[in-house]
Amino acid sequence: MNSEIELKQLKKEIKELKKQVALLKGEDENKIPTYQYSKIRDTELKKLFEIEKNLSPTIFNNWFNNDICLTEDTVRYLQKLIEKNSGLIEDYYEEDLKVYYIIPLLNKIDFLNRDKEIRGFYELPMSYATDKFILNGTVDFVVSEGLVESKKPYFFIQEFKRNEDYGNPRPQLLAELITAVELNDWKFIKGAYITGGNWHFVILDKLELHKYQYFISQNFDSTKIEYLKLIYKNLLFVKNEILAMVET
Repeated sequence: MNSEIELKQLKKEIKELKKQVALLKGEDENKIPTYQYSKIRDTELKKLFEIEKNLSPTIFNNWFNNDICLTEDTVRYLQKLIEKNSGLIEDYYEEDLKVYYIIPLLNKIDFLNRDKEIRGFYELPMSYATDKFILNGTVDFVVSEGLVESKKPYFFIQEFKRNEDYGNPRPQLLAELITAVELNDWKFIKGAYITGGNWHFVILDKLELHKYQYFISQNFDSTKIEYLKLIYKNLLFVKNEILAMVET
């Protein structure tokens, strides 16, 4: 009996000691947990939200079956972009991939529109806080309303983070899309994530509070000209769609 009492007392003292150590370290057990976009994983995402993948392929029909025609100059530009980076794309680190391959493509699309105050932002700080959790960090690329500061994010691109433990860009992109949906009070948003030369386009659909479904497209291999042309068309469609949204 005495040993049982002593054990309970010991556990109580250990618990108190842990609290004191946490306080000395500046930690608070009641502090709201914070998750960074760059490190969030599927398991953490599913703890915070009800989110499931929907396999319906038809949701991309309107987006991908667009009637955009590329000029010969644009096709030549894309072909030269592939040739210039041939054999290197899969070996590039994140900054190399961005500078040599992704940024030239996005610059060709040219999301900057001064009249409608739209442009692309790189490494944009963003956060979404509730009474239960905080999502924050910097997003790789976002097309947003605002020229000096981002005011309303419309479209996200999440890039591959090579040689890191937290390397899956899909949950990172989904966390960013959820943030934008909640900040904008929207139901629907688009994005894309890149792993090496491969692009996947994503649609997030809000069903109700903290409940979502998402759709992932087929893989687009940007090292092949026919797929890079499709990627370019898909991005140009997004640009035109954003400009139309701003007008209305």
